[in-house]
Amino acid sequence: MTVETTQIPAYRTFPVQVARVQRLSPSFLRVTFTGPELDAFASNGFDQRIKVMLPLPGRGILDCPAGEDWYGAWRSLPPERQMPIRTYTVRAARPELHEVDVDFVLHGATGPASAWAEHAAAGDEVVLVGPNAHFSGPTGGFEWHPPADASCLLVAGDETAVPAICAIVEALPEGTHARVLLEVPVAGDALDVATPRGVEVTWLPRSTGNGAPAARRGALLTAAVVAAVGDLGDRLAPSPAADLADVDVDIDIDIDSGILWEVPDGPVPTGSSGVYAWLAGEAGVVKGLRRHLVQEAGVDRRSVAFMGYWREGRDSD
Repeated sequence: MTVETTQIPAYRTFPVQVARVQRLSPSFLRVTFTGPELDAFASNGFDQRIKVMLPLPGRGILDCPAGEDWYGAWRSLPPERQMPIRTYTVRAARPELHEVDVDFVLHGATGPASAWAEHAAAGDEVVLVGPNAHFSGPTGGFEWHPPADASCLLVAGDETAVPAICAIVEALPEGTHARVLLEVPVAGDALDVATPRGVEVTWLPRSTGNGAPAARRGALLTAAVVAAVGDLGDRLAPSPAADLADVDVDIDIDIDSGILWEVPDGPVPTGSSGVYAWLAGEAGVVKGLRRHLVQEAGVDRRSVAFMGYWREGRDSD
């Protein structure tokens, strides 16, 4: 006699509805989702990625895929019945209250998620695809993995990385030595973040509202990272243990055809600088930042996590 066992997936779909909407700043909107099944949502913290499946006009979430192979079920649907999917970061999760907060960057009707968020209201239905608390192993989906012995953290990103970075900052222990650099559209986008002692957060608005032209996207972030690297000085000396022969491996990936995403998960060799860098945002900007850290400043490439969240001029499916 064969007994079939149900596989418990690491990620699953959560039908939810909007409980509250809070405008945080000119460019950021916080949506609190609620649903009866969110008590099974795994609250991993840090930069936990989830998928938001948006309703279809006239059909809502009627075509929400279910089961272990939710993605396969979604792909098997006719295109006109495929709910748009976008990736976001959990800003906060309260499974005991059946709530999940997601912060949206508002940029008009330039994409389905921003267009939806602009008009989100209590009671609106969407579907979250998130980590399953009933899964017995690690669910993954977050890239914050600094070495335990890192002496300094350098965290940098644009507005698309702000929710992830804010969640990371608030989870850091007191006394952590960290430089956090955040480029945002306007001065009013500097959010209130619970910053532990030892963590320095700098907001870099492209537009200051004083009549001056807005800075080019990525220019302020790049300059701030270069300056922070300079301030770290000798701490960034090349590691004698690093294999400099492969220091530029993957540095010239074609960001128009490939995904710029590398997160070291192995130990950093003894003798490395002790600095751990986490970079996220527009792929072209992130690529330049990573090149500066690795090729020019001599940071061991195994101490740099970098993620191209989006690409200028490309739809972020």
